[in-house]
Amino acid sequence: MKAFALPLLAAATAMTALPARAQQQIGPVPVIEAGHTLLTVSAEGRSTRTPDLAVFSAGVTTQGVTAREALSANSQAMSQVIAALRKAGIAERDIQTSNLNLNPVYAQPRRLQDGNYEEGPQRITGYQVSNTVNVRQRKLDQYGTVIDTLVSAGANQVNGPSFQVENSDAALDEARVAAMKAARARGNLYAQAAGLKVLRVISISESGGYYQPQPMVMMARMSADSAPPAPPVAAGEMQMTANVTVQFELAP
Repeated sequence: MKAFALPLLAAATAMTALPARAQQQIGPVPVIEAGHTLLTVSAEGRSTRTPDLAVFSAGVTTQGVTAREALSANSQAMSQVIAALRKAGIAERDIQTSNLNLNPVYAQPRRLQDGNYEEGPQRITGYQVSNTVNVRQRKLDQYGTVIDTLVSAGANQVNGPSFQVENSDAALDEARVAAMKAARARGNLYAQAAGLKVLRVISISESGGYYQPQPMVMMARMSADSAPPAPPVAAGEMQMTANVTVQFELAP
C-alpha cells in the first residue's frame, strides 16, 4: 500500500492509512481488506416543525396560622384553578399535579443590642402550602387567554411555556436522513481529497435524535387583582437534530 500521511484528514476525522489488523483500538476492529483505508466521519441533520403543545405550570401558594388552615385555603383555591382549566377546554389528561408542599414559616431571629442575634430554636409563626399542576395547552392561540383565566381564578404562580412537538418521530426521521446524506457527502469529499474512492459503508451509529425545546419563560408570582391583560405568545419553530457516525472503507 502507498504511504498516505493524509494530514488534511487527520484534523477532522479518524482516518487510518494502515491495514486494520495493525491498529491499536478499543473494542472490535472493523474488517477491511489489506491495503484499504478506514474512514470515520460524524454528521448532523436537522428538520423543523411548528410546535403544537405549550407546557406550563400553574399553582397556588397560601399561608395560615395552622397547617390545617393553610391547607384548607389552598385546597379551596386550587379547586377553583383546576375548574378554570377545565372550563377553558383543557382535558383531564392534560392536567397533572406535580408538586404539593406544606412548610412551616419561621419568625426572623431578633437582633440584640450588641449586634448579635437571639439564640434558641426558631419560632413557628404559621404554615405555607404550595400546590402546582403541569398543564399541556394544545390550542396555542388560546394560551394567553387561559393564563388570564387562571390568574382570575386565583392562581398566583405561573411558569412557562415550554413549546413542544407532540409527535416528533417523522421530523426526527427527516433529520436522520439528512444526517446520513451529509455523512455520505463528507465521506466522498475526503476520499476524493485523498485520491481514493468509497468502497462501502462499514458501520452506522446514531448518537441520539432530539429536538431543542424552547426556553421556559417565567412569570412572577402575582395576585388576582393585579392580573395583567392576556399576554401575546409567539410559538416560532422547533428544530429537530440527529447525529450519526459512519465508517467507510476506502480503496485506491
